[in-house]
Amino acid sequence: MNITLKPAQSRVFVCDSRFRVLAAGRRFGKTYLACTELCRAAFGSGRVAWFVAPNIPQAKRIAWDLLKEITRPFWASIPSETELRIDLITGGTIALHGAENLDSLRGVGLDFVVLDEFASMDPRVWTDVLRPALSDRLGGALFIGTPQGHNHFYELFQAGREQEGWATFQYTTEQGDIVPVEELQAARRDLDERTYRTEYQASFESLGTGLVYYAFDRELNVRPCSRNPAAPLFWALDFNVNPMCSVLGQTINGVVRILDELILPHSYTIAAWEEFLARTQKWLTKGNRLNVSVYGDATGEQRHPSASSTDWQIVKAFFGRYPLRLQRHLPRS
Repeated sequence: MNITLKPAQSRVFVCDSRFRVLAAGRRFGKTYLACTELCRAAFGSGRVAWFVAPNIPQAKRIAWDLLKEITRPFWASIPSETELRIDLITGGTIALHGAENLDSLRGVGLDFVVLDEFASMDPRVWTDVLRPALSDRLGGALFIGTPQGHNHFYELFQAGREQEGWATFQYTTEQGDIVPVEELQAARRDLDERTYRTEYQASFESLGTGLVYYAFDRELNVRPCSRNPAAPLFWALDFNVNPMCSVLGQTINGVVRILDELILPHSYTIAAWEEFLARTQKWLTKGNRLNVSVYGDATGEQRHPSASSTDWQIVKAFFGRYPLRLQRHLPRS
């Protein structure tokens, strides 16, 4: 069997650890490596090796044609297109399966299994089904995939760095030496930073649940700043009730600076305005008005059951009440 692996693929292939975890960028060559691993594992009488993907169509789309191409000189018979199984003249078997039905994977002893895109599988596929299937034969496993945040694939990767009998590998797309550098440079320009790090650099990125700006880092993005009297203010409101939230800031040379944050539990727009007036009093000078742009969400047009005016109508009314203090500009949301 004539197989040629790239250097990074070879380091995974020659590793003798029973369980290996490979996190790699897109187009690294994970599938080709997986198919060579399956061929090696099944190249013996009675040996059984499986390729398991999140579902059967995905398993067939990813690996079936490549596996048939690699194993063609060693077919014992025409591969089964219905069972996605290849019987080899050596007496071994390679089969493809989907992880969507756990019970369909039970009952077979395995010598080796590849779990492709394990991050997209139910983790019980490994713990409850495939790990026990390897026990009587002391079989091995290779987990491959591109990171999807800090989920069970990430936890497996971290645990594998410390457990005996395990080995972990992490390679970028560039280290796979398949995708041209020019294409990687184009992808970096086209994608946002987090997506590029995840998809091409195999980085386990926190998905930032609850964060609008996932790249926010308190250590990097929070530092003292003061108001620039020559620049206008903006006041951005979330027309919520609990809590009623808003921020005061300025945009200077394209950089957004947040000067103050107003958080009022169980409150309404009128109370937010009163708090706004109290917070901005320190910036008022005799004879000058504050130039303020007000932003808010679409719910500000809704009339509340307990009020005769919408939030935006209340905002306009307050500007009219303090014409000597405030110069209004209402760009909305």
